[in-house]
Amino acid sequence: METIPVPTGTYAPGGTTNAYLVENALVDPAGRTDDLDRAVAGREVDHVLVTHAHPDHVGGVAHYANTCDATVWARAGRERRFADATGVDPDRTFRDGTRVGPLSVVETPGHAPDHVALQYDDAVLTGDLVVAEGSVVVAGKHSASDDDHAAAGDGDLRAYFTSLRRLYARNPRVLYPGHGPAIDDPRAQLRRLLDHRLAREARVRDAVYGGARTLAEVTDAAYDKDLAGVRGLAEATVAAHLEKLDVEGSVSWNGRRAVPADSKR
Repeated sequence: METIPVPTGTYAPGGTTNAYLVENALVDPAGRTDDLDRAVAGREVDHVLVTHAHPDHVGGVAHYANTCDATVWARAGRERRFADATGVDPDRTFRDGTRVGPLSVVETPGHAPDHVALQYDDAVLTGDLVVAEGSVVVAGKHSASDDDHAAAGDGDLRAYFTSLRRLYARNPRVLYPGHGPAIDDPRAQLRRLLDHRLAREARVRDAVYGGARTLAEVTDAAYDKDLAGVRGLAEATVAAHLEKLDVEGSVSWNGRRAVPADSKR
C-alpha cells in the first residue's frame, strides 16, 4: 500500500488529503498531482473510489478514472451526491461488505452520510472517521446562528458515535486516515475521540440547562478557548450535539433555540 499526500488547500486539516494506492485500487484521489501521476504510472489501477464525497477527497476522481480506464464506485443510494461532487457518474455501487478489488467496505456514516471505511487485511482506511491528533468535524444540519457565523452541514453525531464503536469492535492493527499519519494504536485513538465527544456533549447539555439558548450562547459556554478563526466550525459542532441531544430527549432544539427538554420552546 502506498500513501500519497495531495495538497487540498483550506478544505483539509494540514492542507493535504491522503490518497491511497492499495494493489489495484485508488482511494480518495483528492486532486491531480505529479506525485500521484507517478504513483499510478505503470501499474494497473482497476478501481477508483472515495471514502466520502466531500470536496477535499474527490478532486482527482475524473482525471484518474479516465487516465487509468478504471471502474468508478460510489455508495449505493448516494450516486447523485457522488456525481455532483466529482462530475462523474459511477459505474458501480457498493454497500457494507462489498468487495472492491482488495478492499472490503465498512459503512461508517456520521462525518458525512455516505462515509465508509475500507478494510485491507488487518488495516483500515478510515477517511475522516479518525485522526491521530485533534478531532473530526461533525457539522450539524442547522440554520445559521444569530451572529450568522455557522453554515449548515451534513453530519450526524449519533451515527458518528456508532461508527467509532463499530471500528473499535473490529480491533484493527492499524488505521490509515484521510489526513495525517497512520495510527498504530487504533483502540486508544478511537476511545480518545469518543471521550472527547462525550465531554463536549456534557458541556453543551450543561450550557443549555444553565440558561444558554442560541447557538452562539451555547457555543460560548461549551468552549473555554478563543474561537477566533474557527467559530463557524465550533458552532457547527455544537449544532450537531444539540441535534443528537434533541433526538435523545434531553434537550429541545429547533435550529434556532435550545431549552431543557422539560421546558417549552
